[in-house]
Amino acid sequence: MTRRHLHIFLSVCACGYSMTRAAEALYLSQPAVSQAVAELEQYYGTRLFERLGRRLYLTAAGEQLREYAVHIEALFDGMEKGLRGGGSGGPLRVGASITVGSQFLPYYVKAFRQREPAIEVQARVRPSKELERALHENKLDLALVEDAVQGEGLLAEPYMEDELVGVCSRSGPFEQGQLVSRETFLQQKFLLREAGSGTREVFDRALAAAGVAVEPLWESTSTGALVNAAMEGLGVAVLPRRLAAAPLARGRVRSFRVEGMDFKRTFQMVWHKDKFVTPAMRRFMELCRTYELDYPEPCPEN
Repeated sequence: MTRRHLHIFLSVCACGYSMTRAAEALYLSQPAVSQAVAELEQYYGTRLFERLGRRLYLTAAGEQLREYAVHIEALFDGMEKGLRGGGSGGPLRVGASITVGSQFLPYYVKAFRQREPAIEVQARVRPSKELERALHENKLDLALVEDAVQGEGLLAEPYMEDELVGVCSRSGPFEQGQLVSRETFLQQKFLLREAGSGTREVFDRALAAAGVAVEPLWESTSTGALVNAAMEGLGVAVLPRRLAAAPLARGRVRSFRVEGMDFKRTFQMVWHKDKFVTPAMRRFMELCRTYELDYPEPCPEN
């Protein structure tokens, strides 16, 4: 079994499990592709593909090999780029969930660029589930997400704590810093982030722990839209404290707390268990861990 075998196998997977299309993409004959797959199956003593009708389907063993092969290929490519490129190892591919990507990632990347001007950081801001899939497919080196990840084969390290706060209009219904009873809170009209976002999951989990649920009046992917709606008295929003910091500092809205409800969460750095952690990736992770100690807290505009 050689790297050539793995490369051909991955090409078949990438071409919709078609050996014909893989052969065209690799400029090989179809018998050569079929022979390489057959040699892999003989080497491991198991079938990697099943043929049903005219189509090939990946078996469980084939899926397992694909996961390993993706990271073996990436490790080899990283070695080639690192050694031939003076040790830079190519770009660092970092993903972030929506909140982390809008609130922190630009500051992390700017600080890292100042320290490591020779290393390019490629960023992708997506929902957490998409980032987990990209890590499995080796399309990302590292992801920064809110709260725990669910995917198998991923390693996660908590690196920063955050909390959500209630936000309402300057005209009420609550005073700045007021501690509101849970019963009064649940009677409000809610302006919330979209279902599936890390912020919404924290909110829903806190309500589930209290044995209650609410139907939001507004749902939005935009923190600014929710702040503006709260400012106009359309309801109360529950947002990350840091994202609400700027409008609060300018007196556009008020913040309040809810008695007996925990809206705290932890940000996580996530990477694949088989990922080779390069020196550049290690230094970027260390910057994320210590960022709040070395730099003032970001306060973005909304």
